[in-house]
Amino acid sequence: MRRALIILLAATSSIWASKALSHDMDHSNDEWYQSLMQPDNPAMSCCGIADAYWADKMFVKDGKTFAVVTDDRPDAPLHNRPHVPVGTVIEIPNNKLKWDRSNPTGHAIVFLSRATYVYCFVQGTGI
Repeated sequence: MRRALIILLAATSSIWASKALSHDMDHSNDEWYQSLMQPDNPAMSCCGIADAYWADKMFVKDGKTFAVVTDDRPDAPLHNRPHVPVGTVIEIPNNKLKWDRSNPTGHAIVFLSRATYVYCFVQGTGI
């Protein structure tokens, strides 16, 4: 009985893991992520998927732009990116607003360093 329970738990865990990996490891936009350059420093990359957080809510207050992290994907499949909780408000400096590229992801994305320095902010497409 115990062995059957262990096998059932292992099978269930692998199903959950494969669903999470297939959802979060979509590589269809890899080239787009790799091609993004910082708007204020075009020789520097915005970084990549491990620095990218969905931020589909944004607002302006006192002339400053703010993005709210809405990314509830697990961090481990995304190259063990640092965890930033949903609801975290990030001030987006004007020089980090990226306007020169379309966004195929359907999400606004903020690219953050481990210390939450903003590399880039790319608005969503409203898809």
